[in-house]
Amino acid sequence: MTMAHDHDRKDCLAMFAKLSEYLDNELDELTCKDIEDHAGECIPCKACLETLRQTIGLCRSLAPDEKPVPEAFSNRLKALIQKMSREKTTS
Repeated sequence: MTMAHDHDRKDCLAMFAKLSEYLDNELDELTCKDIEDHAGECIPCKACLETLRQTIGLCRSLAPDEKPVPEAFSNRLKALIQKMSREKTTS
């Protein structure tokens, strides 16, 4: 296995756009193979895939009776994300 980085970064973006569907087993076999092949050759994409896989595993392992995020915190977080999104689109 080679860890080449001379590919088009558009391939990375295309893979990133499909990661959730890939991890949820919602993609066809050929698309899954393309993602696996790309991640096998691209260190940053492999790290992204593995990190997302671990994050999903941690989230699924949480007990259902865990306390929810306080509403005030959730509202502040949403407002911050919206602000950052607006700033990014106006830059």
